[in-house]
Amino acid sequence: MTERTWAGHPRGLATLFFTEMWERFSYYGMRAILVLAMVAAVDGSNPGLGLTTEGATAIYGLYTASVYLASLPGGWIADRLIGQRNAVFWGGAIIASGHFCMAANTHVSFYVGLILIALGTGLLKPNVSAMVGELYGPEAGARRDAGYSIFYMGINTGAFVGQLICGYLGEKVGWHWGFGAAGVFMVLGLIQYKLYGTHLGEIGLRPVTTGDAARDATVQHRGWLIVGVFLAGLAAVTAATLTGALTLDAVRLAQGTGIFIVAVAASYFGYVIFFGGLDADEKKRVAVIAVFFVSAAMFWSGFEQAGSSFNLFAQDHTDRVIFGWEAPASWLQSINPMFIILLAPFFAALWVNLGRRGLNPSTPFKFAIGLIQMGIGFLVLYFASLFVVQGEKVAPTWLMLTYLFHTTGELCLSPVGLAAVNKLSPKRYQGQMFGTWFTASALGHLIAGLVAGHLADDANVADMPDRFLFVCMTTAGAGLILLMFVGPIKRLMGDNKP
Repeated sequence: MTERTWAGHPRGLATLFFTEMWERFSYYGMRAILVLAMVAAVDGSNPGLGLTTEGATAIYGLYTASVYLASLPGGWIADRLIGQRNAVFWGGAIIASGHFCMAANTHVSFYVGLILIALGTGLLKPNVSAMVGELYGPEAGARRDAGYSIFYMGINTGAFVGQLICGYLGEKVGWHWGFGAAGVFMVLGLIQYKLYGTHLGEIGLRPVTTGDAARDATVQHRGWLIVGVFLAGLAAVTAATLTGALTLDAVRLAQGTGIFIVAVAASYFGYVIFFGGLDADEKKRVAVIAVFFVSAAMFWSGFEQAGSSFNLFAQDHTDRVIFGWEAPASWLQSINPMFIILLAPFFAALWVNLGRRGLNPSTPFKFAIGLIQMGIGFLVLYFASLFVVQGEKVAPTWLMLTYLFHTTGELCLSPVGLAAVNKLSPKRYQGQMFGTWFTASALGHLIAGLVAGHLADDANVADMPDRFLFVCMTTAGAGLILLMFVGPIKRLMGDNKP
């Protein structure tokens, strides 16, 4: 009997596709209105939290960074304690609970909701992605790549639709309606995940074991003890902060966290290179990963302005009136996933065709081009801000063009990043090196929140062009410097191939 498939792939791919699609719907839908809700006045028809721009964007940076940092223990919990299948389900349940907490429309429930969403995403996101790969046999290289491409389309479809629906409800009806809608669709994703989970077979049902029952029991006991201590500590700090017993400044906390991440990353790379027992070639390849780490963190620090400073720019300085009706500012954030859906197949075909001709650009070249395009996107907003300082509102096409450059930059840098880490990592450090990639994203998101507080500072609108130009010169300049060192980096990689 021929095994039934979905679009030529294992039927389990459909289960994971729709689970991730609705999770991304909830994540990006909420993200689209997060900063807007935090800076909205506490009175009026749609009251918010009344935070300053700097405080709101710092919280935004801490939240988005936490999502990526949580993916590291999330993968460990699945591997050692509950299995990937349970991690995805309980992660989704915690995410939905977080959205419903935010929909409760109180200060306390708002912040508790953010913490729950970060924890739940850390459980769900790395494990649902890992299960996609496990649907295929060890020899299904090209077919597995195609499966991940389909899965990636689900991510961006969810992001596109989520930002439209949650954005409209949040801005036009009430912030809590937008947050609540994100929770409802996450629940729908969990329902279909349970209904069609049988298509996943035995994948991810159980945690990884050693075969030694006593040793496995010890691992489980210690693992749950660590999780319990962490959650108890987090609950205590949260309760103390929300009751006023402990005062935390979001900006300083974000700055301190960023310094901590940089110190840990630098120490880790230094330890692996000098004391990790690597041979000369392996040390060179790890050094290249460190270069890519810095490049990725810088790229994401600019890219993540979409949900913060760009969102505020859309709200305050963009003419969104269409036939007498003002479109939600958050709708402009859906431009990026729309461009991804449209352009990803083109870029995939481009690299393949260039490869056939021996012209496929090297990985460091793609990273450099990604950073340069990031800078060009900010240059577009530099010119737009020249009109803003004259008291004018600008057309949405300025932001759309910025998102176009940032999307093409993302397609040059993001897909090749994981492939580069996979290729360059010493085998005994491969899992940890993949962890550094997530850490680079976390650092970039954290920096993004801190930078956004200055970029979106309406108290000094006259300085807006200079601020955008500074980010343009920083990111594009980094790309140009990286471009100058493509040759040496390729030699460190061990060959002259892409």
